[in-house]
Amino acid sequence: MTNLNIAPTKTTPQIEFNAATGDLEISGQSYPESAVDFYQPVMTWLAEFLKGETSLTLGFKLSYFNTSSSKCILNILRLLEKANAEGKKVEVNWHHNEADEQMQETGEEFAENMKLTFNVVAFK
Repeated sequence: MTNLNIAPTKTTPQIEFNAATGDLEISGQSYPESAVDFYQPVMTWLAEFLKGETSLTLGFKLSYFNTSSSKCILNILRLLEKANAEGKKVEVNWHHNEADEQMQETGEEFAENMKLTFNVVAFK
């Protein structure tokens, strides 16, 4: 399986999914005109990846995202939660600037509602 790499733009995050290592990262800002269109290749890649792989770590390093992106992030997390329930080793790391309480709280809310390893990690 090939890696998924999508360069960031002013309104879309960088996507770096390494198929060989299972290290996945979504970073930057996410407020595309159509979040569903932007995140569809991400969902497709993840679904295909999870057919064969037994473990992955997804890091979110978002500084901002809008409501429609939030719904797409939730869909990604639900897909990972399902994989986790099927016995795959899934870990999510939600990185936030230590000064950004809103992003921290958002990560904590996602963590509370997910049945998988979900770490909320502060950085300076």
